[in-house]
Amino acid sequence: MELAGKIVVVTGASMGIGEAIAKIFVDHGASVVMLSRDAGRVEAARGRVGHAERTLALACDVRHREEIDRAIGLTLHHFQRIDVWVNNAGHGLLDSVAQMEMAACREMFETNFFGAVAAMQAVIPVMRQQGAGTIINISSVAGHIPLPFHAAYSATKFAMNAIGKAAGVELKKDGIHVLTVCPGYVRTAFSQNVVLGNEQKKVRPNSVRGITAGRVARATLQGYLKRKRELIVPWTMYAPQKIYQLFPEIVEWAMERMAK
Repeated sequence: MELAGKIVVVTGASMGIGEAIAKIFVDHGASVVMLSRDAGRVEAARGRVGHAERTLALACDVRHREEIDRAIGLTLHHFQRIDVWVNNAGHGLLDSVAQMEMAACREMFETNFFGAVAAMQAVIPVMRQQGAGTIINISSVAGHIPLPFHAAYSATKFAMNAIGKAAGVELKKDGIHVLTVCPGYVRTAFSQNVVLGNEQKKVRPNSVRGITAGRVARATLQGYLKRKRELIVPWTMYAPQKIYQLFPEIVEWAMERMAK
C-alpha cells in the first residue's frame, strides 16, 4: 500500500504519539493534517515534523462536533479527500474510584472517548463516499488491563477498544478499515499532563522505562500497511494481557503490591 498521495488527519498532534505519527506518515509521502486544541503548539509541532508543503496545522477541540466538522471541511478544501483518520487526542486522570471528581471523569470521557466517536461519525460519510478509508484509534494496554488509580482512564480505553472493533465489522462492507493501537508505557509528556485527583497512587514498576513515541508511530504505520485489526506495542505486553485474561487474580495481586 503506497502512502504517496494519501491524506492523513491526526488529532492530538501537538506532541508525543500524535506528533510522531504525523511525522512518520509525512516522511513516507503522505500529506498530514495535524489537529490540536492549542493552535500555537500544533503549529510548532508542524515545524518539527517538516515537509511544510504537505502538512497543515489546525486548531480543533474534539469535545465539540462543530470543530471536528470544520477541520474536515478545511481538509477536504485543501486535499479533496481523507484516507486515514487517527484518533489520538486524550489525557489521563490519576485518582481512585472512591475519590475522583465526577466532573473530571466526565471531561476525560468527552475527550478520550466521545470525541473519538464524534470524529468517527463525522469522517465515516466522507470515507463511504470515497469507497475507502482507514480509522486508527490510539487506545492503550490499559484498555485490556484495568489500572488501579487510573480506573476512569482505563474505562475510556476499554470503551474505545470495544467501539473500534465493533465499527470495524460494521464498516467492512463500505471498504473502511478500523485499527486499534494499544501501547504500553510510553515515554511522553502524558504523565506531566495527567489530571491529578485526590488519591494519587501509582502501580507502574520503577524498572519500566517505557518505549518511545517513535516506536508507537512505527508500529502504527506497519499496522496500517498490513491492515491489522489490533496491535499491542511493545510485543512484550501481549504476555501480561494474556495472563490477565487467564489469571486475573495474579495480575491484581501484583498491582496491589506495587500501588504506592
